[in-house]
Amino acid sequence: MQARRVTGGRRKVVSVSEITGMESDVVSMQDVFVFEKQGVSPEGRTLGVFTATGIRPKFAERLRAAGFDLPSNMFDQTSNHRK
Repeated sequence: MQARRVTGGRRKVVSVSEITGMESDVVSMQDVFVFEKQGVSPEGRTLGVFTATGIRPKFAERLRAAGFDLPSNMFDQTSNHRK
């Protein structure tokens, strides 16, 4: 997870990524969800939505095997997740 200070001074998670590998001292990652800013509320809070990037993370199968049944469309790029 990556957090950043947004409008209004608060910290907000702006992406959820998966580490996909490592070669030497270089870490490879891919974003699974990203926060898309849509504006600022009258109170000064950042408004937006989390959207899936369309990449199905490698860990999804391990979660299913452990008994966590995620919705099949959770990682579809067209699926928005309100935050």
